[in-house]
Amino acid sequence: MKVLQLGKFYPIRGGVEKVEYDLMLGLSNQGVHCDMLCASTEDHPEATIHLNKFATLFVVATQINAAATKLAPKMITKLRKIGKNYDVIHVHHPDPMAALALYLSNYKGKVVLHWHSDILKQKTLLRLYKPLQDWLIKRADVIVGTTPIYVEQSKFLKEVQSKVDFIPIGVDVDPELSPLVEKIKGEYPNKKIIFSLGRLVEYKGYEYLIKSAKYLDDSYQIVIGGKGPLKEDLEALIVENGLESKVKLLGFMTDEEVVGYYQACDLFCLSSILKTEAFAIVQIEAMGYGKPIVSTRIPESGVSWVNQNGVSGLTVEIEDERSLADSFLTILTNEDVYKNLSEGAKKRYFEHFTRQKMVDKCLQIYNKILA
Repeated sequence: MKVLQLGKFYPIRGGVEKVEYDLMLGLSNQGVHCDMLCASTEDHPEATIHLNKFATLFVVATQINAAATKLAPKMITKLRKIGKNYDVIHVHHPDPMAALALYLSNYKGKVVLHWHSDILKQKTLLRLYKPLQDWLIKRADVIVGTTPIYVEQSKFLKEVQSKVDFIPIGVDVDPELSPLVEKIKGEYPNKKIIFSLGRLVEYKGYEYLIKSAKYLDDSYQIVIGGKGPLKEDLEALIVENGLESKVKLLGFMTDEEVVGYYQACDLFCLSSILKTEAFAIVQIEAMGYGKPIVSTRIPESGVSWVNQNGVSGLTVEIEDERSLADSFLTILTNEDVYKNLSEGAKKRYFEHFTRQKMVDKCLQIYNKILA
């Protein structure tokens, strides 16, 4: 069996390409030939990178950044050249460039369409892309989502439910205790640490997380990692509400710092407000470290399927800072509740969200369509 993961960018920045890359490594480590073809980002040069005996990464140059996507025409010529070598092309959506390359490739083999999320905010992009998206949905032998909820609820997939399945995203967490834990806890002595991580953009709902601190006393510390266009607005909101001692924006974090904060925090919060947040890998990373989760019930999103209310954490309505604060207090003021949710988070992670589980489910789907 030879498989090609198709789409998105390298170096890896987003969740979609992390899933692709992890599938390529996981499958190739099991002796399945799995390559990846993607566009460059951040001026990365065109490259062919041999990762191991069974995995090669093909990076083609991005020519133009346009309409919230990247145009890399060389992806078309590359796929036309190498496509016939693969039994399965696993294309990751949303990525108009990858869909166009597949459309023009004359590829005759099996296609897995990985539906990471609907195109929601980029209305112009969707208008231009819709005919190609419709073709891709029809062309796919199977369409997989990251949760059963998202693919059941997507308006674009209503007519094709008979060929829909799901592969929960899986990650590996670092079992070693980070040397940064002691330092981080020392920065917030005698405080319970509520951690959140993501780009500082509207759909993350950070304004509600920040305002939740108004209902917490000084023994709680909210820390938000990540950078983004709303940084100044959020800093102003913290000052405006007099929350400088209770809320801190950490900015860009290294991988080591992220692990340190996951391990040092008492709970993790996902405050997102739009179904652009389809899954939230950060939830399963925190669960892997045994941290209870407080997340939002986003209509049509898979977020609250990942964090099950009363099992791995608590879920609250979107845009409700008071409910966020109440959930923090419920978990952090009751030892039994904390212990149960912490154990439940870790158990749910090992049952559903390890990288090995993701690779196994993916392989199962490939075998099924090739049978």
